[in-house]
Amino acid sequence: MRVQGRKQRALRQMAGGLLLAAAACAPAHPPAAVAPVAGDGRAADSIALASRTDSGLGALMGVPGLESSPEDSAADLAALEALAALEFGNFGRTGPVRGANPADAAVSTGDVTDETARLFGSRGGTASATGPTYDIDVESFANHARVQYYVDFFLGEARDRFAIWLTRLPRYEGMIRERLRQYGVPEDMVYLALIESGYSNTAVSWAHAVGMWQFIAGTGRRYGLMQDVWLDERRDPFKATDAAARHLADLNGAFGSWYLAAAAYNAGPGRVTRGLRRLRTGAEGASDSTFFALSDKRYLRRETRDYVPKLIAAALIAKDPGRYGFDSIVALEPLVFDEVRVTDATGLDVLARLADTTVRALVELNPHFVRGVTPPKREAIVRIPAGLGPLVAQRWAELPANERVSFLEHRVAKGETLSGIGQRYGIATSLLIAANPGVKPTRLRIGQRLTVPLSSAARRETASGRVPKPVVASAAVSARRVYTVRAGDSLWAISRRYGVGVGDLRKWNDLQDDVLKVGQRLRVGAP
Repeated sequence: MRVQGRKQRALRQMAGGLLLAAAACAPAHPPAAVAPVAGDGRAADSIALASRTDSGLGALMGVPGLESSPEDSAADLAALEALAALEFGNFGRTGPVRGANPADAAVSTGDVTDETARLFGSRGGTASATGPTYDIDVESFANHARVQYYVDFFLGEARDRFAIWLTRLPRYEGMIRERLRQYGVPEDMVYLALIESGYSNTAVSWAHAVGMWQFIAGTGRRYGLMQDVWLDERRDPFKATDAAARHLADLNGAFGSWYLAAAAYNAGPGRVTRGLRRLRTGAEGASDSTFFALSDKRYLRRETRDYVPKLIAAALIAKDPGRYGFDSIVALEPLVFDEVRVTDATGLDVLARLADTTVRALVELNPHFVRGVTPPKREAIVRIPAGLGPLVAQRWAELPANERVSFLEHRVAKGETLSGIGQRYGIATSLLIAANPGVKPTRLRIGQRLTVPLSSAARRETASGRVPKPVVASAAVSARRVYTVRAGDSLWAISRRYGVGVGDLRKWNDLQDDVLKVGQRLRVGAP
């Protein structure tokens, strides 16, 4: 799944710098946990809310401890890219990395033996009755030099990021283990998502692999993950986990080994098949040891040779974090939710208002709605904080259709094109066309009104905290409580400027529709 090839040399040389960037971007402390909403008893999962008030889109990405901030995501990406770039025993020109083995030093055989005995005892198995157990073969390969190398890496330069990934693990672990178990996949493959994305639903690789399980587009579609201008189910932790479990089960069926399945997940089944042919071993005679034989012969690419050692190292630490000094991890609560069925485009901000909760909470539960709005003219299931489903369903049914999507209204000016308007608002031309049926992109008219649904630009600004709050009118204007409409104005924009509702503006001005005229005078305060 992960990217290989053309950037590896550059990434190797940049590994040290990327890790320093990751450390600089990482928060000083793990995100604080927030109080969970009472669950509905379902095995799969729950939302933690920090606030029951909604300040509109400005609330998006504003609650600590939920989906990672842009800076946090950048730090994830830096650490994961550096992890992918590392090569055992060689740091290119960056020099030795603190906490990992120096470029010119081998792993001590004595150290490896001592560590293995400490973990599993001299006869294998766990060191004590209370020690961790595994359903992938960690014990047989814990003394492998590459595994020890990545243990050192996770405890050294990547320690800050690994700590954050451990805080996210409890949010999804129960759900992932249940889905893996359902398809006969070892539950400890849960740690594969750690080395893929750090459990981030918004992770996007430079090769456009997306989500917690880093599906590329074709593989995602093969396993039923929808992707279009409105949604990308590779970002949905529940559907993507289901797809990943089925994919891993299929790969194990093809190769007869979970470690070969993991290698095929990373590199593709064709590359593993070619490696087995060179090794003169058929899939029927393969085992987990076969992966290391392929690795030793260099019949796999470097990143894939290191993929399983990373998985084993991650499992060793994440299964027993206290042993490795991660004893102050503040775990995020699992997600628990109700589901509401909507039959037409509805903004997540609107649904958040109906649920008396934050936009941030809705985005955390529904990261696959990439435009912040459900698809128009088709049914969608939206996750709502637990216990609020019936209330939201009732309120949604009573809500006028024209109030289900927050939008901007743009009046076409001389010389403007649809692509230029899309660039102005940061959304795709195809999205503008979808939101404006009947509009001909090559025949825009001056003064023509276009609907601009929740632009990705607004989402990005909101995510970084740059969306302006409603502007309070000046004393003189407040005294008059009247506003004169200018070119390009819309009721939505005026409502934001004066901190009032669109419905209030309609009521105060006896408006039958949202069409405004330049020079028109509007009341912007209650009579």
